[in-house]
Amino acid sequence: MKLCNWEVGATQPLFLIAGPCVIESATMTLKIAETLQKITTELNMPFIFKASFDKANRSTITSFRGLGVETGLRILDQVRTQIGVPVLTDVHEDSPLDEITAVVDILQTPA
Repeated sequence: MKLCNWEVGATQPLFLIAGPCVIESATMTLKIAETLQKITTELNMPFIFKASFDKANRSTITSFRGLGVETGLRILDQVRTQIGVPVLTDVHEDSPLDEITAVVDILQTPA
């Protein structure tokens, strides 16, 4: 099957989907994306950046959930345009899908 123009599957080379669990700041998120992009480029490995703008499924109500939709999507868009990698994020039942799909390449439904 194809994922962001790469053939993926059991018979294909390894690819990486990675990033922080939740976006905490633009600086940290961009640095992580840049570092992962550099490593995967050196390894000739496809890479998709993953981070959440809202971790609504936290195990405790007092846990940090993220920076919210507007700020989170702006940061994910920066990753996509400045670092030049595809972006994946998770969505929940009340997520604004039109806004999200304008910025990210892959949507994930969390468990």
